[in-house]
Amino acid sequence: MVKNTGRPGYLQIADDLRDQIRRGSLAPGDPLPSTTQLATAYDASLSVVKLAVGVLRNEGLVIGQQGKGVFVRDDTAPAPPASDDLTEIRATIRDLSERLARVESTLADRQ
Repeated sequence: MVKNTGRPGYLQIADDLRDQIRRGSLAPGDPLPSTTQLATAYDASLSVVKLAVGVLRNEGLVIGQQGKGVFVRDDTAPAPPASDDLTEIRATIRDLSERLARVESTLADRQ
């Protein structure tokens, strides 16, 4: 399901899961499918899926419960606090994603 669009696969997966959450297909309190199930569904590696779920965690859309899984955050649950460090990490990830997209695009053009 991940397409060769120049946009990193983990962002494509995060976008799709985010849309499912906003549409209500994944409702507050619902568990996300397991990493393995998501990797199979999106035809992606486990590490790519973990990055996608990490994006959603950083956005406060999902929360992990040790030993239980990752769940869509209930609107009444407190969102993780925004910090300067988190803002810097997001900016770094965005920059790295853009750089990776350029590299992938250059490699695709050479083939």
